[in-house]
Amino acid sequence: MAKQWLFITGTDTDVGKTVIACGVLAAAALQGLRTAAVKPVAAGCEQGADGLTNTDALQLQAAATHQLAYQQVNPVALEPAIAPHIAADEAGVRLSASRLVGYCRGVSLLPVELVLVEGAGGWRVPINSRETLADVARELNCAVIMVVGMRLGCLNHALLTREAILRDGLQIAGWVANILDPDMPRLEENIDTLKQRIAEPCLGTVPRLENPSPEQVARFLTLPAQ
Repeated sequence: MAKQWLFITGTDTDVGKTVIACGVLAAAALQGLRTAAVKPVAAGCEQGADGLTNTDALQLQAAATHQLAYQQVNPVALEPAIAPHIAADEAGVRLSASRLVGYCRGVSLLPVELVLVEGAGGWRVPINSRETLADVARELNCAVIMVVGMRLGCLNHALLTREAILRDGLQIAGWVANILDPDMPRLEENIDTLKQRIAEPCLGTVPRLENPSPEQVARFLTLPAQ
């Protein structure tokens, strides 16, 4: 079976990319697929006995079937919870798309069928004065899963993000409606609007869950076609 690469992006920060990414990994494992996960750059890391670690990256590490060392999952760990390029500048770390792509490709020889790469924030998050995380996905030529955080304003964010991904020449494998605000007015109508305006498949609608396991999230997801 050919190796599938998926890039997880969101319509904004804090829309549940990691929750959905872990759900995708669990869904793949339930189908007997071997998986690996990479979050090439993460800000908002905490200092511990083993150095800087990021909660999202740790969740990805645990959800994948192939257990990579933390430094392989999250090779660039930055402490301040701010934009990655600013955090990198303050830490004296040089970020570039080619460097982050190299870290991701380092897992390409692993005996897995799915490699999942999670971005940071949204599609156009800068990593230096010229490049954004979109350049990483483009160089990897990943199919993209777009996580839509269902709250007021998500329609505009989702449609603009989709336009940007397609303009960058990448395939959208599908999108996920992740319900952040269960009391959002006209929630179902908003989801229906997205289904009407986004040609790519909706891979699932994930309800608001308290501390869900990847397996719980996987119940609401369909894996994209390879």
